[in-house]
Amino acid sequence: MQSMSSLNSALNAQSSAADCRRLIRSGAWDAPTAGLASRYVQVNLVMLPAAEADGFLRFAQRNPKPCPVLAVNEPGEASLAAMGADIDLRRDVPRYRIFEDGRCTGEVRDIVELWRDDLVTFAIGCSFTFEHTLLEAGIAIRHIDEGCNVPMYRTNIQTHPAGKFEGDMIVTMRPLKAADAIRAIQITSRFPGVHGAPVHIGDPALIGISDLARPDFGDAVTVAADELPVFWACGVTPQVALLHAKPSFCITHAPGYMLITDRLNIDYAVL
Repeated sequence: MQSMSSLNSALNAQSSAADCRRLIRSGAWDAPTAGLASRYVQVNLVMLPAAEADGFLRFAQRNPKPCPVLAVNEPGEASLAAMGADIDLRRDVPRYRIFEDGRCTGEVRDIVELWRDDLVTFAIGCSFTFEHTLLEAGIAIRHIDEGCNVPMYRTNIQTHPAGKFEGDMIVTMRPLKAADAIRAIQITSRFPGVHGAPVHIGDPALIGISDLARPDFGDAVTVAADELPVFWACGVTPQVALLHAKPSFCITHAPGYMLITDRLNIDYAVL
């Protein structure tokens, strides 16, 4: 197997989505996907038994900021034709999380042996989609610069319940200087289908985050004294709702380990 450093050289922002999926499918890539194939949309995944799918869809519809649904499959469909021609949902994510009866029971590299004919897949927008536009505007993305996963935090912002699905909102954080934060609001407002504008800027304690150095998911990043923490709604929010709802079985992506699709970021810009 190639070393991770050589793989990093082979895959980068200019790579195609198909090239990234091929390497992920081979089992060679086990790292977050931020910064890869930067022109292409990345998505969060939730795969639920059909009996649970309607309830989750209502939850997503009531919470479009953290749960913007981009595509929904028929039960048992392991492709994602709406987002790419050759996507295999069972093998094209670097790392999956398995949930059973309200507990995360592990992470795996593929779900071929776990796949079921009753699973309905939801593709949910991801903030990695608008990062390419931020970079083009000259706004640095700290977790990309530091080569780590985006920091994600559980907040005290409550989602709107739908049946047994409910819970706290998860957010991603990117530290920015004030002028860049203003520009980032303008840019990300153009992408409502992938979380849109930030939900909070500044004091993390106001949304229930006690320590930026200890994210609930992902990795801590450097926050300089002249920077503001800027928080966007995050597609890991459904995983909190799943812990509350306790479906008998569910599969998601691992936080930061996304499915890279063939859709272009610009497809989701509204202006």
